Amino acid sequence: MRILLTVLLNALAIYVAAYLLDGIVLSSLTATLIAGLVLGIVNTLVKPLLILLTLPITIITLGLFIFVVNALCLGLTAALVPGFEISGFWSALAGALIVSIVGWLLNAVLRDEPREWRRRD
Repeated sequence: MRILLTVLLNALAIYVAAYLLDGIVLSSLTATLIAGLVLGIVNTLVKPLLILLTLPITIITLGLFIFVVNALCLGLTAALVPGFEISGFWSALAGALIVSIVGWLLNAVLRDEPREWRRRD
């Protein structure tokens, strides 16, 4: 059930990015759902490897290079999914930023258990 929710949240985040940016095009609802699934797979399998390989430059840029890694993952998703197109790197970067923010907000709203703040004595 959690995997299906993750796919739907990814698809919704990609849809919002496509709605807000002219450089990202989705042809159908099916392409949106497949893009959500593929983005989840890319984030699970490819993103950790990219983060490990780019660790030195990520440290030098104080973590800002993670946005470029996210853009690469979104671009890879667009390359793998027919009906999902990104016009260039800057569209991928802006789209990755929007997908990250929307995904973070949706996860915060739909979290399973409430966060408890405990004071340790």
